[in-house]
Amino acid sequence: MQELIEQGLEHMKHRRYEEAAKSFNDAIEGDPSDPVGYTNFGNLLIAVKQPERAIPFYEKAVELDDNHASAAFGFGNALYELGRYQDALGQFQRAVDLGLNDDDVFYMTGMSLTHLDKTTGALAAFQRAVELNGEDIAARFQYGLCLARIGQVDMAESQFQHVADKDPKHADAFYNLGVAALYRDHDDKARAYFHKALSIQKDHLLAANGIQQIDQRENEQN
Repeated sequence: MQELIEQGLEHMKHRRYEEAAKSFNDAIEGDPSDPVGYTNFGNLLIAVKQPERAIPFYEKAVELDDNHASAAFGFGNALYELGRYQDALGQFQRAVDLGLNDDDVFYMTGMSLTHLDKTTGALAAFQRAVELNGEDIAARFQYGLCLARIGQVDMAESQFQHVADKDPKHADAFYNLGVAALYRDHDDKARAYFHKALSIQKDHLLAANGIQQIDQRENEQN
């Protein structure tokens, strides 16, 4: 069965979703008592934007083994995609309680808490994700946003700069560096960051609005 699972994962990696479905289905039929096949079929359905169909597969995996952390994590992802953030949070916490300890589960915990307007909890989750994987740019960016929300501008700016250094095409990182500069009344620096964001993403409305704010402020001062 392990060979079929590995085949399915390889197909998923290359977006050969029909082949992946066949491999996972064969694994389930070969050993219906193994939760791994159901979990991976659920993951596949999320990958093809069908989270609602994924839920029964995770439920079956949990029924077979209620200590299967990967099933709890996948279940949480499906619930998150359906906008059921509180329920998703419960599954992510369950996955952690069952021993899952990687940046992905803490990132998704943070995203769920963000949607629930629980900034303090989200901050802690994103910080943990970054501690576990310093290369997790998405988690580091969200960590910076949380820091900014609680007024820790210096620390937030440091995170946004790190993101921009690692990913020079991250328009939102440059936009937020511009916001930090604007906060300190460094208008020229802010303008440069906003223009950088627009050069990466031409329809970045927030960056365009930032430039308009600077222009308006300068006109009022003259």
